[in-house]
Amino acid sequence: MAGEQWYVGVNGQQEGPLPTAQVIERIQAGSITPQHYVFGPGASTWTPIAQVAAFAPWFGGAVPPPPPPGAAVTHAHEIDFKVFGEDLQYVEITLDPGEACIAEAGAMMFMEPGIAMETIFGDGSQQSAQGGMWGAVLSAGKRVLTGESLFLTVFANNDPSQRRSLGFAAPYPGTIVPMDLAQLGGKIICQKDAFLCAAKGVSVGVEFQKKIGVGLFGGEGFILQKLEGDGLAFVHAGGVLMSRTLAAGETLRVDTGCVVAFEPTVKYDIQMQSGVKSILFGGEGLFLATLTGPGRCWVQSLPFSRLAGRIWAAAPQTGGARVGEGSVLGPLGDIVMGSR
Repeated sequence: MAGEQWYVGVNGQQEGPLPTAQVIERIQAGSITPQHYVFGPGASTWTPIAQVAAFAPWFGGAVPPPPPPGAAVTHAHEIDFKVFGEDLQYVEITLDPGEACIAEAGAMMFMEPGIAMETIFGDGSQQSAQGGMWGAVLSAGKRVLTGESLFLTVFANNDPSQRRSLGFAAPYPGTIVPMDLAQLGGKIICQKDAFLCAAKGVSVGVEFQKKIGVGLFGGEGFILQKLEGDGLAFVHAGGVLMSRTLAAGETLRVDTGCVVAFEPTVKYDIQMQSGVKSILFGGEGLFLATLTGPGRCWVQSLPFSRLAGRIWAAAPQTGGARVGEGSVLGPLGDIVMGSR
């Protein structure tokens, strides 16, 4: 019991890991209340702290569970979907009458009659709307910091009698992953260009990295995307995606460009490579990303920067023309074909 570590959260904000004794001290001081949730040993999800055996006596027994941390007053729209393709994928979303979804500007592939398209500031979620016009502008401005468009597009089914479908295409070869935020604690942190589309009601914001080392050498800078809510969101990344659930204290070392997304309970940090030969000739750079549980993470096999680097190296403008083609005519063939 004394060696157990706990994560404590309320309204989408979390702290930890904290030892059991420190959590009890904060309960006695009144800084942790029945409104808080905890995640710790033996838990598969966030649990009201008053319902955890280690802390229930300090609250005088059973307490009615409060709303989940960070839950919105209104829920995201419930949408149906299907992902098509292997390497160049698209997702088809089916909307009931009155339902809507949001997407990055330019992501739409097709839409059926009856669907209305509207470009908006912010993301259309309750969080964006609470501040009125200035709240929407602030939400849009934050998205610009992540390298995304200033605008999002809302697609609504205005047909009163029929379900209508529309599709969103991935911008480069890779995998589209549906994420049910309601089953992932209501929040996911992901790389800056990972978001593709989501049910209306999902908030698309920014997550600032507090550690200087992660911001400078983590490959994503100081700003990441965060997706919050209780609906479906679709994330895209290059190549094939690996999903791994890390136990408390379990660490996964990853190339800095391969990190796609992770739950807030996962600790994201960077670590310098050991050994001069590995640093100079290993081809993996000076730093690796470290993901430490508990929580789930997603890793991509082909970062877009790696794909773009190979295309640039093979482009004729960079001297990559005919490299590795084994022309029978050799240099003479290059002159005839105009490559020189």
